[in-house]
Amino acid sequence: MGSRYPLTNTQSATPRFTVGCDHHGWWVVHDRLGRVGGLFASEAAALHFADEESNHDACAVCRAPAGKCVELDGITAVAVRTTSLRRSA
Repeated sequence: MGSRYPLTNTQSATPRFTVGCDHHGWWVVHDRLGRVGGLFASEAAALHFADEESNHDACAVCRAPAGKCVELDGITAVAVRTTSLRRSA
């Protein structure tokens, strides 16, 4: 089953929201425009927030690629991680 939120952007426009984990393992919604965003306890909560903020426009939301760390101030590449990216709910 495919995800509604692409791992990478396949269109020319950059998605407004990026969803992924930060260096602590919390789920983050980063807004490219810097207007909203936050830390979330679960992936589902982060995706729900981004979906609502984008008026359910799937092209406006993307998941961060594997191996990338999403911070509220942007996306940062990380080296090999030894801990899980998921924080239990």
